[in-house]
Amino acid sequence: MLSKTLLRLGGGAARHPWRVIAAWLIAATLAVLAAVAFGGRTADSMTAPGLDSQRAAELIERAGTGQEGMTAQVVVTPRADGATFFDDAGARTALTRLRAEVKRLPHVLAASDPAGALDAGGDTAVRGGLVSADGRIAVVRVQYPDQSRLSAEDLDALVDLGDRLRAELPLRIEMGGSLFYAFSDPDGGASELIGLLAAAAILFLAFGSLVAAALPIGMAVFGLTVGVATMTVLAGVTDVPTFAPVLGSMVGLGVGIDYALFVLARHREYLARGLDPHEAAGRAVATAGRPVVFAGGTVVVSILGMAVANVPFMTVGGVAVSTVVLTMVLASVTLLPAFLGAAGPRLGRAGRIGRALQSRKPGRIARRRDPAADAAHAAGWRRWIGHVSRHPVPYAVGAAGLLLTATLPVLGLRVGLPDDGSLPQSRTERRAYDLVAEGFGPGTNGPLVIATDPTGDPGVLDRLVGAVAADPGIASVAPTHVDQATGIATLVVFPTTSPQDKATADTIARLRTDVLPTAIGHGPARAHVGGAAASLSDVGRRTSQRLPVFVAAVLAMSFLLLMLVFRSILVPLKAVLLNLLSIGAAYGIMVAVFQWGWGGALIGLEATVPIVSFIPMFLFAILFGLSMDYEVFLLSRVREEYLRTGDDGTAIVEGVSGTARIITSAALIMVAVFLSFAVAEDPSAKMFGLGLATAIFIDATVVRMVLVPATMTLLGRTNWWLPKWLDRMLPRGPVGTDDTDDTDDTDAESTSEAPRPRLA
Repeated sequence: MLSKTLLRLGGGAARHPWRVIAAWLIAATLAVLAAVAFGGRTADSMTAPGLDSQRAAELIERAGTGQEGMTAQVVVTPRADGATFFDDAGARTALTRLRAEVKRLPHVLAASDPAGALDAGGDTAVRGGLVSADGRIAVVRVQYPDQSRLSAEDLDALVDLGDRLRAELPLRIEMGGSLFYAFSDPDGGASELIGLLAAAAILFLAFGSLVAAALPIGMAVFGLTVGVATMTVLAGVTDVPTFAPVLGSMVGLGVGIDYALFVLARHREYLARGLDPHEAAGRAVATAGRPVVFAGGTVVVSILGMAVANVPFMTVGGVAVSTVVLTMVLASVTLLPAFLGAAGPRLGRAGRIGRALQSRKPGRIARRRDPAADAAHAAGWRRWIGHVSRHPVPYAVGAAGLLLTATLPVLGLRVGLPDDGSLPQSRTERRAYDLVAEGFGPGTNGPLVIATDPTGDPGVLDRLVGAVAADPGIASVAPTHVDQATGIATLVVFPTTSPQDKATADTIARLRTDVLPTAIGHGPARAHVGGAAASLSDVGRRTSQRLPVFVAAVLAMSFLLLMLVFRSILVPLKAVLLNLLSIGAAYGIMVAVFQWGWGGALIGLEATVPIVSFIPMFLFAILFGLSMDYEVFLLSRVREEYLRTGDDGTAIVEGVSGTARIITSAALIMVAVFLSFAVAEDPSAKMFGLGLATAIFIDATVVRMVLVPATMTLLGRTNWWLPKWLDRMLPRGPVGTDDTDDTDDTDAESTSEAPRPRLA
């Protein structure tokens, strides 16, 4: 049985704390050393098999034009007000030098020559897109080989060169391109520190003890170190997306501290009953640790289920984040009880400052923790839950109506990927983006590459060029490049709209479904639309198509697991529907903030952006797993009371009120950790942070403290209805509540013998 295993594991760790702590220190040290020796840098590869953009990339790679590789662009303009490249010889000479130094960088295959285009004279507006029509802005386009042959060192070399030349040349120099997108480091360090400090403050207020507050933080830091180091080693083997460390840190800190809080709270309860610290730690892990294992396992399974999208970078990102979650679960049932055993009986009492904060009279230093204050807190929650239970209909209708209203913006959800135009002005990529849009038009930031194999139809290329140029969504078409060896032709075209604009996605779709098929006809030639903008659009469409299948699979899995846990049909059905409602409300708020701009300035959002294509699926997987944490913790208490009393009303009031304080404290910690990432520079980190924080807040307040007691009251004894034939078929194993002890000082199997009231 899981409870007995956890009892032995937690008790053993508490009796031999320094051995376990030493083992974790060794594991953390080895993980960090392995990360340094064998680890790699994160890199994004927004491709997936079977997509039209992937077929275009394969054709381009066969042609060997170099366009399948990474690119960067160095955007320059003279510093002197009113100067242009035509009348300022010094600026033109500086541009020539800049291009020459860029070309000498390692792995650079080619660098365009805007100064040469200027010297050639003629119409600057059509000079290869290298110089703006007014001569104020020039672009050096830098071509690199494919991503597999590059590393973050190539990006560092380009950035260092720019920093040096800014001090030496009379030019304003900004940089951007896919090289930055692939190898830029995520900006999560400050957010992690803010989240840790906020969690520490909440823990101290919850427990009134510096020691009690420090233990969950220490456990989370250990777990995060091992988990992120392991993720770095994984990056040395395969491409781990850049969002994985940020998301892993965010989720790891949240669930790690959350899980530790549940175990620590139960440990202090057992200490208050007079149990030995070692025995209290073992029992705490056996009881509170079981929902931790269940919830952590649900998070991992849900995240790994994203493989159904068949988008490799999402699958790898899910594996990386799951590694951090698994590490936190392991730390919760081994390292934390070791900390509890080492701390001894001190955790059963508050410190001096904590006693002052917990004293009923402000400023008065209490000599011991005031049990009357704790009783008052519990009584307050009991009164609230009792009030909701006496008026279930208005509370159920009102809360559900509120969440449905918050969900309505989801109808306008638009997925995509924020481009450099959504970054803050402090980033060089954003400044380069703005200069290019100003000088050449917004579509120049997201060129499309049409790759065609004209085999058997030599006239198809001319028809393609004419048809594409005539499309209203295309601003200009660059000269066609034909590979003599393979005959494959590549055509670079510039849309009239920016990469993240919905009109760009519409243009891509129109080219594929109408323009290209009409130009090619029924001949043997074929053409595909590629480029970064097309790849991102394709990935977004695929994840949107696969999202309903993924959601249905997660819902079915959650229903079955909860049915095993609580031996009921309606309890898991209600839980699934309420969780779906809270996640839908979080999606709606994300749409309102990021797409509509409501309150975006509060989190540093400078422009409206579409929802990142892979975020809805990731959020659903993570949030459903996290909500199971609260679900199991709360309903386990309710079921215990029901098994003990057979009265559903009493079970609801006592079970929900008995867990309310710990759930709200845990939710506050998660919300604080997640919100700390909502102020990061990267829009993806903002979306993850705000989405997770919003959903957890709604789940722990509106759902757990209003909808759960209201709906369970309305259902009455039918909450626990399970057909006898199904009850006989379902296994009784380590996931069920029937094998646990929770509040009584009895054996871990005691409640399994309690009679389960049946419906007449």
